[in-house]
Amino acid sequence: MKKTIDTVNLNGLKLFKRGKVRDVFDLGSELLIVSTDRISCFDVVLPNCIPHKGEVLTKLSSFWFSFTKDIVPNHLITTDLKKFPKELQQYKDQIDRRSMLTKKAELVPFECVVRGYLSGSGWREYQEKLSICGINLPSGLKESARLSQPILTPATKEDTGHDINVSLEYMEKQIGKDLFNKLKNLSIALYQKANQYAESKGIIIADTKFEFGLYQGEVILIDEALTPDSSRFWPKVSYKVGTSPPSFDKQFVRDYLDTLDWDKSYPAPELPPDIINETSRKYLEICNLLIV
Repeated sequence: MKKTIDTVNLNGLKLFKRGKVRDVFDLGSELLIVSTDRISCFDVVLPNCIPHKGEVLTKLSSFWFSFTKDIVPNHLITTDLKKFPKELQQYKDQIDRRSMLTKKAELVPFECVVRGYLSGSGWREYQEKLSICGINLPSGLKESARLSQPILTPATKEDTGHDINVSLEYMEKQIGKDLFNKLKNLSIALYQKANQYAESKGIIIADTKFEFGLYQGEVILIDEALTPDSSRFWPKVSYKVGTSPPSFDKQFVRDYLDTLDWDKSYPAPELPPDIINETSRKYLEICNLLIV
């Protein structure tokens, strides 16, 4: 099995933050964001790494940042190690093909989750309330049903612990009407463009999440974009309303964990080798399907 990267230690560089999946280093006016092979499910970091995962997240994010820059600018400067500052070259073994040199933006502390289909936590909430994050939906919808229009269902952004779904009204109150409306419109536009492209490749993007920051007074897209960590990817050929379609994302791991007697709090259980290998295969496959 390929060597995995769990924690990045770059002696001499200032650690900006260590998230659930990414280790971020402060370079002054810029950031070095390293995608490790850690995997988080139910907002708990699992004890096992997934081979190639960090490389897939970086490659896909780079692709989508370029693909959507006509809608909103983003924080990416380069993923090419040769274009990184010279002092970073010595860390090649840890950061090559899994790192982004980015602008340093002020984080907007909400995840902008866009749902085009009824699945996951949205489906569970709909069954109880006929709504998601306070957004009323028609009765009688089945699991995986396509929504008449994509909806924004925001969540708080937590580095540790569980992200919390919140209402549109709460988000608007926290960040102001103008910024809220801008992020809502951008999120929907990003999802629609990405999903149209993905469908041309035989893939449905059921839902995804975006994060934004403020850079020199301008809203920009940050963190990652449309990866199997942040999105639900379904093959069109096997999509069927009323079922939970197979997916090319970490839902595969969530489904396995749901079979265990685990309360979804730390510490998480070990993943068996077959689950690790199949997850890695799924991540690599969706990357190859989307980037031809």
